Amino acid sequence: MNRLAADLSDAPVSGEAARENRAEAPIAGRNSHAPAAGDPTRTPVSGPLPRTPVSGDPATASEDLLRLVQWLSPAFPLGSFAYSHGLEWAISAGDVTDPTSLSGWLSDLLRHGTGRNDAILCVHALRSTDSALPGLGELAMATATCRERAQETLAQGQAFCRTLAAIGGPALPTTLPLPVALGAAARGMALPPDTIVTQMLHAFTSNLVTVAVRFVPLGQTDGQRVLSGLHPTVLDVAAEATHFTLDDLGGAFLRGDLAAIHHETMETRIFQT
Repeated sequence: MNRLAADLSDAPVSGEAARENRAEAPIAGRNSHAPAAGDPTRTPVSGPLPRTPVSGDPATASEDLLRLVQWLSPAFPLGSFAYSHGLEWAISAGDVTDPTSLSGWLSDLLRHGTGRNDAILCVHALRSTDSALPGLGELAMATATCRERAQETLAQGQAFCRTLAAIGGPALPTTLPLPVALGAAARGMALPPDTIVTQMLHAFTSNLVTVAVRFVPLGQTDGQRVLSGLHPTVLDVAAEATHFTLDDLGGAFLRGDLAAIHHETMETRIFQT
């Protein structure tokens, strides 16, 4: 961890003021009692983290945003459609049965589970040196709570790096989990870190909404209502992640972790996770 911190500290630092914390919205769901990421009882982060340089050229920023949207679109061959992140088991077990329970499940996953951790890891990859990437990748794998979660993030990271290299993007190690690979690839983009992380979290959430639309089942309009309703949560988690250190990694969405663990024991399943 100390080696990682030393490598990350080499990234450029700007004097940009910290973004104001967003007001926390009530979380509907099984873990609504868990402390939110911005809870004042949390251990404060000591000192500002380095920021990714952002170009002031609107044309460059627009081009970079377009590239980022391409990387995170369903057309980019990551194989995301094959992963439910344990949601398939949650639907089968009756935890997710309608738009309200789906919204609560995904909100907790974003605020207290994989969404939060992936956001922190992506931000640190954005600010990292090449020498820090293997260590960040190992740390990302350590945050995976079971075999299927590790398989999901690593397989998508490998697919991302292979496809990126094939279309003329940066050549990255294919051993990087997805949030680290994305952050490393996006270094130097004329976009603020929270914009990059917001797009990553939105793609993650959108894929899981699609799973629920097909297998609860929900109507497509209901699915879009759930996704729209989670936009403030996505924005909050992305903004908060830009101020966190690697020591802030962790989770409290235990039911979601158990769902991922139980998924591999299902006799009949459609998704790999």
